[in-house]
Amino acid sequence: MNHSKNMALTAWKALDEKKGRDIRIIRIEEISVIADYFVIADGGSSSQVNALVDNVEEKMHLAGFSLKQREGREGTWVLLDYGDVIVHVFDQENRSFYNLEHVWSDGQTVSPEELGGE
Repeated sequence: MNHSKNMALTAWKALDEKKGRDIRIIRIEEISVIADYFVIADGGSSSQVNALVDNVEEKMHLAGFSLKQREGREGTWVLLDYGDVIVHVFDQENRSFYNLEHVWSDGQTVSPEELGGE
């Protein structure tokens, strides 16, 4: 499995483990130089958003992936930049507002299975 696929799958699993809602993996490598994949999810409360972010950071670290940059506001939206993969975790209101799936609709939504997951 290639590096960015493994990274995206690790992030997806971390979000799924903490019951992230509507988790999406969007392959953008053919339309942008900023990353290969976006992984997007939302949480039902600010504490769940924080728990999702914490779990992604922990699982990515354990897998040997280095966090390059973290931006956002605790509990509402957080961007975790791992270089080839950027993870976006929102509360429901901010996810609707930013609507990244629409903004990046030229990208290809992929399933965890397509990345080599279970």
